[in-house]
This record gives sequence, structure tokens and C-alpha cells, in this order.
Amino acid sequence: MHGSATSLSASVSAWLLVLLCAVSGAYCLRRVRGSGAAAGEAVMGFGMALMAVPLGHGDGWRVPVLAVVFCGAALHALWLLRGGTHHVHHLVGSLTMVYMTLSAGSGQHGQGAGLPLLTGALLLYYAGYVVLGGSRLIAAGGPAAQPAAVGRGGPVEFIRACRLAMGMGMLAMLLTM
Repeated sequence: MHGSATSLSASVSAWLLVLLCAVSGAYCLRRVRGSGAAAGEAVMGFGMALMAVPLGHGDGWRVPVLAVVFCGAALHALWLLRGGTHHVHHLVGSLTMVYMTLSAGSGQHGQGAGLPLLTGALLLYYAGYVVLGGSRLIAAGGPAAQPAAVGRGGPVEFIRACRLAMGMGMLAMLLTM
């Protein structure tokens, strides 16, 4: 075995995060026909998966490509804001991914990269998002739960679970900064 157990566990964790984000992105891609917001969620899921891939230091192409993709996703979320404030979370998520991409590109990823105050505020936002999303899933699956409601693109609980998974992925990536 090459490397330490710590690097092995970090690599396994990174690949599990890649898998989780890719599956969430694939599900959102499948829902694109029914919801315009699902396209943004699919881009975020696949982008998060690509960003979490544990590559070596010779991956200089990733930062500019991901920055362009996430800036495009932020513009898309900004465009969707004309339909209601629900899309503010998509804008925050896209801008967070731009921030993490640029921080990772500075060569200090995992060594206190980024602005501590902004990183802390984003950690609080995503921790709250995950707790709120988890509590909604628990309340939806209680003993007196109604039959599963089906929204555009699938069961509402499954859609919430995908959003929760991506929120946990964002939280995990922010914690590694």
C-alpha cells in the first residue's frame, strides 16, 4: 500500500463525495424536462463532482473551466430570479462554487484558503440549509406521513434528498478549505 492511512481515507471520502454529487447531478439532469431549476441543480451536481475529484497538482485546466461553468450557472440563477426568490439559493450556490474554485486555484486549498469571514458565513448558511432540509425530510417521513407527493420530476422527498445531499457536499467542501 502506498501512502498513509490518512491519505487513503481522504481519498475514499473524496471519491464518495464525487459519487454522491454525480448521482445527484444525474437525477437533476433527468428532471430537466419538468423544471428549469433542475438544469442549474444538474450543473451544480456535476460541477461539484468534478471539483471533488482528487487529482494531483498538474490539473491547471480545472480552475478556469470550473470558474467559467460556475459563473455561467450564477448568471442562469440570476436570470431565474425574475421568477421568484426561490432561486436565491441557486445563486448563492453558484457563487460559492466560484469562490471555492478560485480559492482552490490559489494553490492553498486545504491550507486556510479563502477569506475566513466569507468562508465562515458560507459554512453557517450551508449548515442551516442542511439542518432545515434534514428536518423537512424527517417531518415528511413521519408515522402519519401522507402518501408520497409527486412533484415535477419525481417524488418530492427524493428531490429534497438530492438537494440535501448537494448541500452536505457543499458543506464538506467548505470544511476542507
